[in-house]
Amino acid sequence: MHSNRGLSRRNCLETMSCSWGTELWDQFDNLEKHTQWGIEFLERYTKFVKERSEIELSYAKQIRNLSKKYQLKKNSKEDEEFKYTTCRAFLMTLNELNDYAGQHEVIAENLSTQIMAELSRYTQELKAERKSHFHDGRRAQQHIENSWKQLESSKRRFERDCKEADRAQHYFDKMDADINVTKADVEKAKQQAQMRHQVAEDSKNEYLTYLQKFNKDQHEHYYTLIPHIFQRIQEMEERRVGRVRESMRVYTEVERKVLPIVSKCLDGMTKAAESIEPKMDSKQVVESYKSGFEPPGDVEFEDYSVSMKRAVSESSFLNARGESRRRSRSKLWPLLKRNKLMSLLASPRQPPPPPPTSPSPDGLPNGPQSPQQPKEPLSQRLNDFMGTKHKMHCLRSLKRGLSLKLGTGQEDYSHLPPEQRRKKLQAKLNDINKDIQKEMDQRDALTKMKDVYIKNPHLGDPDSIDPRLEEITQGLEKLQLEAHKFEGWLTEVERKLLEKGSESQRRQSSHFDSQGNTPLTNNYGQNRESPDGSYTEDPSTETTMQFKSRSTEFDDEFDEEEPLPTIGTCKALYPFEGQNEGTISMAESEMLYVIEEDKGDGWTRVRKNEDEEGYVPTSYIKLFLDMNAKDP
Repeated sequence: MHSNRGLSRRNCLETMSCSWGTELWDQFDNLEKHTQWGIEFLERYTKFVKERSEIELSYAKQIRNLSKKYQLKKNSKEDEEFKYTTCRAFLMTLNELNDYAGQHEVIAENLSTQIMAELSRYTQELKAERKSHFHDGRRAQQHIENSWKQLESSKRRFERDCKEADRAQHYFDKMDADINVTKADVEKAKQQAQMRHQVAEDSKNEYLTYLQKFNKDQHEHYYTLIPHIFQRIQEMEERRVGRVRESMRVYTEVERKVLPIVSKCLDGMTKAAESIEPKMDSKQVVESYKSGFEPPGDVEFEDYSVSMKRAVSESSFLNARGESRRRSRSKLWPLLKRNKLMSLLASPRQPPPPPPTSPSPDGLPNGPQSPQQPKEPLSQRLNDFMGTKHKMHCLRSLKRGLSLKLGTGQEDYSHLPPEQRRKKLQAKLNDINKDIQKEMDQRDALTKMKDVYIKNPHLGDPDSIDPRLEEITQGLEKLQLEAHKFEGWLTEVERKLLEKGSESQRRQSSHFDSQGNTPLTNNYGQNRESPDGSYTEDPSTETTMQFKSRSTEFDDEFDEEEPLPTIGTCKALYPFEGQNEGTISMAESEMLYVIEEDKGDGWTRVRKNEDEEGYVPTSYIKLFLDMNAKDP
């Protein structure tokens, strides 16, 4: 028997087809511990997959929030930025990143459905199956133990009966040898000895029976029942190991399946980066900021050796300046900065709007209001302005600055430089044409519907469509008149730009034909612009011509302006949309730099960045002034 077991063990090691019933016939307790460990391992692996799934979901959520945070918001000033290839590429990258986050959500979902749910269900089935197998094993073990107990009991009984029979035989022999004992006593001892021998023989037969039964049960237990039970436990354990193997394979396949899509997302990001065109962005900058003005011409020579008499009108606000300060310094207007000029003009005189939470005065809706044009006369504003250290170059600059800052722009955009005006008119014309096309589509659809109603009166009343058709027809007429008006303005601007381009070419050719001699001619009359970038269509207006003759009355230098220092910061408590250039828009909770405190009019001057500053309502912000900041 033992030689057969040793041979089986060697075959097991060689063929890798071991049988637990043969090799582990005496390891019932260890098998019970091992299978319990296997279930605990399965539960631990399931927990690992669950935590991995939670990590994927959390990562995907953070990636989505990041993409959403930097997405372009509706009605945002960033809208203008996305005409550049860098901004469009960044938007494409954010979209691809959002898809990338979606793939991690797919990983989490597949891990949950294909592994976690399956393993949880299988673990419960495995526990029930293991309990059944070991219950059968304990019952078989109990049966063989009971058989062993019966064998031991019959063996002890046989031993006791044999001893008693032996004593009865000795007693009989003693009585039979004693001559003083009666025959009756001898006969009685003989019968007692014979009875004890019979009992011992019966015990012997019973012992042999139980011995044969136990040997049979034991052989069946160790060669049939236990191998069968252990074989089922072995199969159960091998299925568990196979399920773990399959789960680990699915674990990798879940991520491998999304790799092509992730790769496409990364390819999309690479394509977005490659779509950036530096030259195109440079061209777009030109398109955005090109004014259409020509560079200034040569400055006239002013001969101070000749006594010059200038007639100064009594209404001029320069009379108070004195003859001793009648000298000026010419500078190229495109190089001038306009922050100093507009610092006074942009400060609103109208009380600021109340915060959104306070009642609206005079029945006006709550919310930010752009400051309106001041009501005091222009002359008063000029006197106030001249009382400061800032000086101006021409009245036209001030007049145009007022119109720009206080929102009195014309419908035909005549306050803009020629090139910017052309773009605005073209954009407006395109919008009107889109509205015309939309109205025409609605009219065609209603006309078709009316024809259907005429042919099929049961579907509807044809006359019910006439009011809507009439309304659309009137709207079309208004839009067409509007389009015709803007087309006229656009044609006029394009004609002037064309004439100006031809004139510029002629001047350049005449300049080079003079063999390097610069003509002393003043071309400022042709460059109808002002230092603040405003524009007028009529170069011969009375105000401009009068003020041109007085441009030398200013003696202080218009030095190039340094940015105002910041005196603190502020936080926006409410959103504010600046409708005019004098104000600046801000979003709720946005942090801004304070460059000028509230002077008592309810407005505070702030800066977003180096090129963007303006006024916001003081009640809309929370100030954090820097006590160490120096006054500007």
